[in-house]
Amino acid sequence: MRALLQRVREARVEVGERVIGEIGYGLLIFICTVEGDSDAEAELLARKIGKLRILRDEQGKMNRSILDVGGGVLVVSQFTLAADLSRGNRPGFSRAAAPDVGRELYECFCRLLADQGITVETGEFGAEMAVSLVNDGPVTIWMDSSDGAKGQ
Repeated sequence: MRALLQRVREARVEVGERVIGEIGYGLLIFICTVEGDSDAEAELLARKIGKLRILRDEQGKMNRSILDVGGGVLVVSQFTLAADLSRGNRPGFSRAAAPDVGRELYECFCRLLADQGITVETGEFGAEMAVSLVNDGPVTIWMDSSDGAKGQ
């Protein structure tokens, strides 16, 4: 499972002309499920993200977690994070999980974040979405359950 986190002052997602999710200070999380992912990967990333100290403390240092500050998260599914650029100039997406598996794990991931007491807003799985954000920092973090996030 892959996640791209952006610390934001605010973020929102629209489908058509309708705002379906928005947050103030917190994290915008683009999430992608790849072949072979299970609930274990969703749990690993959700647990790590809940504790990840990338939000500002009183001195402006990255020392607080989303749980510490009571901020929100906006979770947007994005299968293009599974892009394979190894052949030619057109990305391949064959490593992305099948849509039914992706949806199930996306919903599981959101539930696991909410179970920690985090306010969770979402996009719409599989929809064409317009995502707006005001990046804070900017701070952008790449996470992949297959490297580095394990054991944390």
